[in-house]
Amino acid sequence: MTLKRMSMAAILLAALVFALVLTMQSGGGVSPAPEAAAQTAAPAMSEEARRIRREIQNDPGAPTVAPKGYDVTVVFFTDYQCPYCRKMHPVLDALMREDPKVRVVYRDWPIFGADSVNAAKAAMASQYQKKHTAFNAALMQTSGRITPQAIRSAANRAGVDWNRLQADLKTKAPTINQTLARTSRFAAMARLTGTPAVLVGPYLIPGAVDVATLKEAVALARKAN
Repeated sequence: MTLKRMSMAAILLAALVFALVLTMQSGGGVSPAPEAAAQTAAPAMSEEARRIRREIQNDPGAPTVAPKGYDVTVVFFTDYQCPYCRKMHPVLDALMREDPKVRVVYRDWPIFGADSVNAAKAAMASQYQKKHTAFNAALMQTSGRITPQAIRSAANRAGVDWNRLQADLKTKAPTINQTLARTSRFAAMARLTGTPAVLVGPYLIPGAVDVATLKEAVALARKAN
């Protein structure tokens, strides 16, 4: 199957639902009616809901690519065993190449079992030796299931120091585990039902989408800033 193309109205509606859910979760006020989605690029959020969104976008434990002068943050909820997450990887890479003012935050949400958890933890630990970009790419390019052998093979292809990785997995375990727990909590708050999901500014897009959709969402996010 190909990646889906979302219209502007669909992006706005997704944002409205996200704003409504966070507002309800945070005990905030009332969001506008759904029919207003096509008429506004900045969905109403309570201050508490905005705070939650900032926490989703800014986590010291989440691997992040932050170019100088970025003005839009894209958050990627992902699992290394999710085939559509793998299809989204080159889409995000293309977005970053074509738009140097986009920051990408990788929120590992391993929902497909123990091997997904192990891959997520290894990828997160690799950031401490500045190898996350390469290791993330190698894991996303893995064919078939993620296994311990596949993780080791991806690490070798990415030039990861395996002994250093094992040491960081132990010493950074509290940070890694707490970050994973926060991501799981945020996914539940946003009522995500699976991976991938992309949060572009205030716009939550469930599922895999093409570059054109992401660019459109980024443009809307800039207007909403």
